[in-house]
Amino acid sequence: MANYNPNKRYSWLNEDKFEITGRDLNLFLHTIRSILSTEEAGRILLADKANDVIERLMTEYVEKDIIKEVVEKEEEPLRIIK
Repeated sequence: MANYNPNKRYSWLNEDKFEITGRDLNLFLHTIRSILSTEEAGRILLADKANDVIERLMTEYVEKDIIKEVVEKEEEPLRIIK
């Protein structure tokens, strides 16, 4: 049997099932709701929605070739003049 170490990373499959108690579910639910109800969380969620909109617009207008990728030019190395 492996020992859990919180300093290590773990993985599981999407199909894996976990069982939690009603008490633990209640704790998770109320913790997440209390965080999401804060003013800061509201601003972050709104910013995330705004980011989704701008990403959609960027995708659309890049595909229409209205917004163009900026190609950086290589700068010439500085020359020392004596």
